[in-house]
Amino acid sequence: SNKIVLASTNPDKLKEFAALLRNFPDLELVSADQVLRNPAKLAFVERYDTYLENALAKARLANQGSHYPCLADDTGIEVNALGGRPGVKSFRYAKVPGRTLSRIEQNRANNELLLSEMKGKTDRQARFVTTLALCIEGILIHATGTLDGSIAEAPRGDQGFGYDSLFIPAGSQKTLAEMTEAEKNALSHRSRAIQELMSQIALRGIVFAKP
Repeated sequence: SNKIVLASTNPDKLKEFAALLRNFPDLELVSADQVLRNPAKLAFVERYDTYLENALAKARLANQGSHYPCLADDTGIEVNALGGRPGVKSFRYAKVPGRTLSRIEQNRANNELLLSEMKGKTDRQARFVTTLALCIEGILIHATGTLDGSIAEAPRGDQGFGYDSLFIPAGSQKTLAEMTEAEKNALSHRSRAIQELMSQIALRGIVFAKP
């Protein structure tokens, strides 16, 4: 099969992208942990003010450290009532002075901070944005997918990760965390970004060479 490295050490992301790429059975997604000598470095290149720059930085770093095509994403939640925050800073939104939080603790702290900032706000509209970058044989391809919705009053559901338990997609009664994997992947920002990326790959006539 043709290997693609996901430039992330987040097991939830790996699981979600692997499900999204099931429609492309000749592609095998592998984690950065499996091929990079120091995958922790990926967290340190995510220091830009745009999703695209962060995604490109991670894809390039992973591509330099391996010899496979590398896929990276940067995702944020943009809330109307907060002027588009937390946006590109979504993962590092909540800060606890003097402490480095685990991924689970960080997600919990982010959700609590978002709910506290949304107290009393009547406009609960928000959107998820995912930008993907693929680095393959020196070529960089990128694509963006968005999902409109609103912020729930309290967390609901135990599927998904990040802000999924607070996000209700437009036209749905459920949060993303109350949906099955198939329901979420049918409409998510990540699935839309993958579809756009794959159509760009096809347009360019790129074929993933077998290693």
